[in-house]
Amino acid sequence: MRWIERVWYQQPWYQWPSILILMPLTALFWLISKVRRWAFSTGLKSSVKVSAPVIIVGNISVGGNGKTPLVVHLAQFLHTNGYRPGVLSRGYGGNSSDYPCAVTSNSQPSEVGDEPVLMRHRIQCPMVVDPNRGRGAQCLVEEHDCDVIICDDGLQHYALQRDIEIVVMDAKRRTGNHFLLPSGPLRESTARLQEVDFVVVNGQDAHSGEWLMSLAPGELVNLNNPTQHLALSELEDPVIAAAGIGHPERFYTLLEQHKVKLKSCLSFVDHHAFQASDLPKERVLMTEKDAVKCRAFAHDDWWYLPVDANLDGEFEQQLLMKLRNVK
Repeated sequence: MRWIERVWYQQPWYQWPSILILMPLTALFWLISKVRRWAFSTGLKSSVKVSAPVIIVGNISVGGNGKTPLVVHLAQFLHTNGYRPGVLSRGYGGNSSDYPCAVTSNSQPSEVGDEPVLMRHRIQCPMVVDPNRGRGAQCLVEEHDCDVIICDDGLQHYALQRDIEIVVMDAKRRTGNHFLLPSGPLRESTARLQEVDFVVVNGQDAHSGEWLMSLAPGELVNLNNPTQHLALSELEDPVIAAAGIGHPERFYTLLEQHKVKLKSCLSFVDHHAFQASDLPKERVLMTEKDAVKCRAFAHDDWWYLPVDANLDGEFEQQLLMKLRNVK
């Protein structure tokens, strides 16, 4: 765990000197955030309204909370229920020469980002990446005939008007020490949770008014030969686990919960651009998000673990009800 994450998520008394040092920057961050949101609410800064309902899947804290599995689940669920969803992403880590950029089966993480490439392999609906989310949403509506937009992240991107807001929160870390950046992990105060339509908790122990989401692992898939699968229960010897996601410990815990013995854990920063030298040439288990960046140089014994989001059926029905009531 990095120093700043210890400040955010571990709260013993000796972290307070670090918090106090960072507090002036937190005050400045709070002021800028308040002024910015006020400017959008008063019309001083313009925002885009598209003709299709917009669902934001975001968070109020930094770091990985499990948004991507939820976006995949929602896209599949809405398609099953007769909608024509489109997925919009900022494309973090990508560097396309032209926006909006449609995500295809041939798109590379260096072009559109790792998460859009992962989602492209899991869902069939149109996908677009664009740092200008208003422009990207309009592209999905006008060029791909989408009748609902699922925006991956962007809760604080008020330049795009939204109809439904879903916050995803990690069950273990939640809101950390409750401070705004950089003293804490929050992009917005916890009061923002009272304004959103749904709070989805990834893990366990959802509180009153929250919805529980669990991640169900599938079989391991070989990077070099995707038709080759391996059940977690078949792993007898200790293995190396690697993760370049917002909260790598969640991946390691998931493996341990399924009785996988870990020889060592290799953690990298979120969206890490993997190179062949980062990982050993022996059995390695990684996330699906990391696998999309390692296929070009994968060792024969590298495997990734796909996961699916499971949610309460009542959550899905309430989402449909809100969607049908959007004007």
